[in-house]
Amino acid sequence: MRVALALGSGGARGYAHIGVLNELTERGHEVVGIAGSSMGALVGGLQAAGKLDEYTAWASSLTQRAVLRLLDPSITSAGVLRAEKILDAVRAIVGDVTIEELPIPYTAVATDLITGKSVWMQRGPLDDAIRASIAIPGVITPYVLDGRLLADGGILDPLPMAPIAAVAADMTIAVSISGDDPEASGRGRESRAPSTDWLNRMWRSSSSLLDTKAARSLLDTPTGRAVLGRFAAGDDEPLPEPDDKVTEEPGNAGIPKLGAFEVMNRVIDIAQAALARHTLAAYPPDLLIEVPRTVCRSLDFHRATEVIEIGQELASAALDTLEQKVPETASDT
Repeated sequence: MRVALALGSGGARGYAHIGVLNELTERGHEVVGIAGSSMGALVGGLQAAGKLDEYTAWASSLTQRAVLRLLDPSITSAGVLRAEKILDAVRAIVGDVTIEELPIPYTAVATDLITGKSVWMQRGPLDDAIRASIAIPGVITPYVLDGRLLADGGILDPLPMAPIAAVAADMTIAVSISGDDPEASGRGRESRAPSTDWLNRMWRSSSSLLDTKAARSLLDTPTGRAVLGRFAAGDDEPLPEPDDKVTEEPGNAGIPKLGAFEVMNRVIDIAQAALARHTLAAYPPDLLIEVPRTVCRSLDFHRATEVIEIGQELASAALDTLEQKVPETASDT
């Protein structure tokens, strides 16, 4: 089949998009149109450019420390992370290519922070479009492009179905990576909290990451510590206790204990889920694949291999179900 894809936003959970694309390829389907927000824009752009395999090999090799260096922590910009080093890596993979040159029609969705409107990027440098779309509010700094201050496409359009509505395809597929079913993948992992001692040891011994003064200043801010804590477990160290574990205090039974970053992240997830429901009502896809938000944390970019595998498993199950329904529908008619 000729397939048009809408790839949703959700940070590192977006690795699941790669698994979905792998499954479509293995089944012989042809992707003829892609629209993406945030991580969906990054994965979709690499697929449209024919460079997804190279990116997957690179992403699968990342460790927590390597991800931290790539995210490029900052104490002066409008976001805790600059992420320019990630884009340098993406540029090295895709090269100097414009969206118009891509063999697959592609739309990256961003949000204009000044006008408050969604922006569809369908021409111009591919790397600029990706950089603008992945600017997670309060985490990755916004991007100035063509006189506009642009941020994460998921702010207004977390599952961009409208851009693929006119694509000549046999089937439209929406991939949401903010699903609510924690058992859908059978492999969800609880969020993990950092060890303060580990963070302090890391900054004392890793002058190559940031200058010492900047590192201390960043760790003095609650948001900075919370965001950087996404990477606190060492590659060879046992994981600490979950930071969203249920509290045990009387009167608080069943209430999750969330840190500042987890609260912000959950608020974004709730808002994006509501927006996605409206989008799906207006532009219902032929197939919806939902990846649970519990699969990994938004900044767990060192977990590519397992999240890709989960995405492929979910895509396989969804496509199997769809294929079973098609013969039944045909026999009914």
